[in-house]
Amino acid sequence: MAIINQKGGVGKSTTAINLSAALGEMGKQVLLVDLDPQGNSSSGLGVEKSQVQNCIYDVLLNDVPVEEVIIPDVCEGLDLVPATINLAGAEVELVSEMARENRLKDAIGALRGKYDYIFIDCPPSLGLLTVNALVAADKLLIPIQCEFYALEGVTKLLDSMKRVKTRLNPTLDIYGVLMTMYDGRTTLSRQVVEEVRSYFGRLVFETLIPRTVKLSEAPSFGQPITLYDPSGKGAQSYMSLAKEVIGRG
Repeated sequence: MAIINQKGGVGKSTTAINLSAALGEMGKQVLLVDLDPQGNSSSGLGVEKSQVQNCIYDVLLNDVPVEEVIIPDVCEGLDLVPATINLAGAEVELVSEMARENRLKDAIGALRGKYDYIFIDCPPSLGLLTVNALVAADKLLIPIQCEFYALEGVTKLLDSMKRVKTRLNPTLDIYGVLMTMYDGRTTLSRQVVEEVRSYFGRLVFETLIPRTVKLSEAPSFGQPITLYDPSGKGAQSYMSLAKEVIGRG
């Protein structure tokens, strides 16, 4: 499942980390693939990127087997394929490679069946790394921030999805749409949720992820919110989301 929205700052990495950790706590085996050159999912799970020998870049461009790159048990039930700044060059380097759109799919294909869920944290762009995620994924999870231009970037993303679906990955579909940074005190947040629900219908998760200080703080301590502030609103909302994900199958 690719966690994707080409807008930055909508809660992709926050969702990747915390949903993965919540599912792990519920007894699922989860792999999180960090495909963002910023490496926020890696650092947010306490991985010291300067100590990482091989990352997803080496899997995509140097044919290093993905099994050699996996960091096991970063949290309960959660393994990680880390990203480092090396990945920033991958967009350019992939252009001249054979079967460039299929690199990620080929690399992680062997892991199907070993995990209950494999999540891919995508970069905030629609470049070749994101195309690799769209080709490798079965489904998309789209976080949308509760703000004024919420749906603006999503139409471009849906166009890209349709193109990939037509040419490269006919089974690709939207799994769910997640409203993030929700503030129930503002009319705007409520209006955006209504607008997104009227556009996407039942694809939108019931769970709304609130805007909380603790959710913003947790990555700097290298912990998912379920460990950093287990009784807080943020942790409860991601546990509730994890239940919805399990319920959707």
